[in-house]
Amino acid sequence: MSRTTPPFRADHVGSLLRPPALKDARARRAGGEIDADALRAVEDREIAAAIARQEEVGIRAATDGEFRRSWWHFDFYGALDGVEVYEAGEGIQFRGMQTRARGVRVTGGPLGFPADHPMLAHFRFLEARAAAPKMTIPSPSVLHFRGDEAARRRAWPDVDEFFDALGAAYADAVRAFYDAGCRYLQLDDTVWGFLCSEEERAGAQARGHDVGRLAERYARTINRAVAGRPDDLTVTMHVCRGNYRSTWISEGGYEPVAETVLGGLDLDGYFLEYDTERAGGFAPLRFLPEDAKTVVLGLVTSKSGALESADDIRRRIDEAALHVGLDRLCLSPQCGFASTEEGNALTEDAQWAKLGRIVEIADAVWG
Repeated sequence: MSRTTPPFRADHVGSLLRPPALKDARARRAGGEIDADALRAVEDREIAAAIARQEEVGIRAATDGEFRRSWWHFDFYGALDGVEVYEAGEGIQFRGMQTRARGVRVTGGPLGFPADHPMLAHFRFLEARAAAPKMTIPSPSVLHFRGDEAARRRAWPDVDEFFDALGAAYADAVRAFYDAGCRYLQLDDTVWGFLCSEEERAGAQARGHDVGRLAERYARTINRAVAGRPDDLTVTMHVCRGNYRSTWISEGGYEPVAETVLGGLDLDGYFLEYDTERAGGFAPLRFLPEDAKTVVLGLVTSKSGALESADDIRRRIDEAALHVGLDRLCLSPQCGFASTEEGNALTEDAQWAKLGRIVEIADAVWG
């Protein structure tokens, strides 16, 4: 029951804790002590080491740990045509903590994915060194949900025209990564988790969003982005409830969005957070269609260093298998270990132990 194509039985979401040498180099670059080439040399060295370590612990799909990024999403969005990252009045509010003050907005020019987007070069570096490279990018829906809605209304008065342009820009991105050699692409998406939260839905309504139509519009945009992709390109989505320095934003089971996400999105697999009761139960998995789609169960937390019991995780896999066949399940952490460069509150040793435990459990369950 092992898998030869992604997602793999033992997989991971993407980001890894930044090693001390990388953090030091980024600080020195920000302070003007070293130039961009010197920082890139450190990034190259640390990424190569991270790829080797992932393969050493048995993770087949290797990422670059997002080591060249400060944020999981702003770095990608800021390099799109017609989009800018700016100094916001305040950061994003998590439970008990606020991020650095950054925001993203559309500027009024044509939306597009440029041929020289820096993450294409990031992927090529990864692809040259990993046996099964995996690329992670933020989902298009997050640009709208977390973007400056007033700026969007000024730049794109017709919201449906905006979503059409956004979907087309992402379709170009999907093709560009494929042409660069990518065969495993993941969209990271906080929106669907937020739409499970009454509090977050109310907040979106207050920001001017037509909450009643968001799911429909987001699904249409994502499907346009991946429509007509080559048969040998696997596209998955990670549904997140917020991940910053081990804190979170939203809570609520998947029931409000499960039919749309699992049944309505033209994707190959889903990374779903299931490490706490905030995610609810496994019953929404019943909406997974009877086809080749796969659910990767995020049962191992990336928010703390305590190592999960293999027996406990296996029991939870058995519970999930009551709603969807065991052959269509995989295992991963619930999120990345460092959605921003600050990282979560655990050590690198704990991070690698958790990835190793996932491989151990996956081998025991699926062979």
